[in-house]
Amino acid sequence: MAASPTSSPLLLAEQDSEPSHLSLSEVMLEIKMIYAIAFPMIITGLLTYGKSLISMLFLGKLGKEELAGGSLAVGIANITGYSVISGLALGMESISSQAFGAKQLPLMYQTLQRTVVILLSACIPLSIMWLNIEPVLVFCKQDPAVSAIAATYLNFCVPDLFFQSLINPVKIYLRSQNITLPLISGAGFSLFLHAPINYFLVEKLSLGVKGVALGVAMADFVLLVTLVVYLWFWRRNVQMKCLWAGWSFFDREWRSILRLSLPSCFSVCLEWWWYEIMILLSGVLPNDAAAEAVATMGVLIQATSLVYIFPAALSLAASTRVGNELGAGRPGRARASSAVSFLCAGLTGLAAATFMVTLGGAWGRAFTEDGAIVGLTAAIMPVVGMCELGNCPQTAGCGVLRGTARPTVGVHINLGSFYGVGLPLAVFLGFVMKMGLLGLWLGLLGAQIVCAILMVWALTKTDWVVETHRAKELIGLQFNHQDEQHQRKMLC
Repeated sequence: MAASPTSSPLLLAEQDSEPSHLSLSEVMLEIKMIYAIAFPMIITGLLTYGKSLISMLFLGKLGKEELAGGSLAVGIANITGYSVISGLALGMESISSQAFGAKQLPLMYQTLQRTVVILLSACIPLSIMWLNIEPVLVFCKQDPAVSAIAATYLNFCVPDLFFQSLINPVKIYLRSQNITLPLISGAGFSLFLHAPINYFLVEKLSLGVKGVALGVAMADFVLLVTLVVYLWFWRRNVQMKCLWAGWSFFDREWRSILRLSLPSCFSVCLEWWWYEIMILLSGVLPNDAAAEAVATMGVLIQATSLVYIFPAALSLAASTRVGNELGAGRPGRARASSAVSFLCAGLTGLAAATFMVTLGGAWGRAFTEDGAIVGLTAAIMPVVGMCELGNCPQTAGCGVLRGTARPTVGVHINLGSFYGVGLPLAVFLGFVMKMGLLGLWLGLLGAQIVCAILMVWALTKTDWVVETHRAKELIGLQFNHQDEQHQRKMLC
């Protein structure tokens, strides 16, 4: 990506003052800086989760088949749509955070432009797939009635794909600059309107599953309008016209963002797909009723989605902090941010596991009165909680890898853990050993443990001075041997 071809004297001055080790007070300061980014993301995530929870509650009130069909539709939407859009958008995270650390603001806006074009282009084949999904579900041995409901939900959710293609890049663009207030306010306003919109569409207009799907799309449209209005007036008021660099479609710099977007997409998809594949597998388990198994899996994934907000926010903060420090030419600070992020992730995992185990059957009763679904949920919740012990460090590690612009490492780790270990183990326990849903979640537990171990190993082998080199190359700054000698001395 093009930027100024010279190394900033300010960056070299910052390197000179960088300590080799952090004191306790500096560790606490780093924690404060991480959570200054993570906490607003947690609030935003909880508000966004509130919309998903409201949608599931409306589906649950429509009936068991509607809840199962909606759960299946949400899973398919994540597998084939939202995971792809979210993953492709994360390709801009490394460039944006490092460019902000190096004060290369025009580069940030060019990256935003290119990401929007990439995501909108990806939406076209994805929306065609959603509009023709019912025969695919029936071919995959899903219950025909549940498949029909899921297909209806997805058909009316197609506009949301395009809304997400704009929301995700704008979120990353703002977060890379530590701007979080519009994300919170937009998510809050969207949640405030979500329940009334669903009530009107589902209850008053009697649209059923169609109304729930339209409610999701309308809520995200409200969020998009809020972010765009803020971005437009904020850019004007602060007089940041330098961010506008025009549109450039025919240059070599598209390769830089594509080299990051595609591996980021694969890394996210490999993890998201695992959870949604479990929904498909639950629909063909030999010892559970299909509708009950799929509905229970949907309820359990709602629990994991709630808990995932916290490590996901920490992952975003870790990516931003590491990227900012590498862009500013401070490898020691980047390493410290990585270590502190893992410390926070470990504590978060313990808290999440405790919450899950304590929750028990109360979670299932919040969604349905069906005794079979409530019983299955209560039996599996402890295993779901144990999965978070590996999930939280693994998620934080993915954030650090994005901050260092190494999403390909995450692809290899997720592929080996989830599909080399977790999937065979889940199939063996769930189908061969006839453990049902419990076996599927035990497979996930094995995958998360392996993934966390590999993530820690990969980051302990990181050469942070080399990553500073790579950051400067990515954003177009030069790096000389004198810089390297000085940084290695300070890092040791």
